[in-house]
Amino acid sequence: MIKICFICTGNTCRSIMAERIAKKKAKQLKEKQFTFSSKGLRAQGDNITENAKIVLKEMGALSSNRKSVAVKKLENGTLYVTMTDSQKENLKGGKVISFSSLIGREISDPYGQSLEVYRQTAREIERGIDILLNKILNWRNEL
Repeated sequence: MIKICFICTGNTCRSIMAERIAKKKAKQLKEKQFTFSSKGLRAQGDNITENAKIVLKEMGALSSNRKSVAVKKLENGTLYVTMTDSQKENLKGGKVISFSSLIGREISDPYGQSLEVYRQTAREIERGIDILLNKILNWRNEL
């Protein structure tokens, strides 16, 4: 099983969108060896934002409510994917990469911004997830 956990600040926008987009992508690829989760460095049990739910629904991904989950400790055997390089620096002692290593730029926080900003954020996340899954699947197929 390949465990991937997406990390952002509050776990109400970017990381939860990444988790649900990744689940949708893996299902489309008929890849069952992945498990996806998401957490926030400063999550406080808040619900997913309304704009994130709207965008996920538009993309055909799960859009239901979920309370944010805080990062407490890193688990062995899990790949952590952060939205920014500074978030990556906050996570010590685990397998951690950031979206900038996948798409060449960080994923900006859309919190409190327009629906169009959320859509753009989701497209950037989707592009990074496509690259990540392709890298993992290609590496696995080369073994």
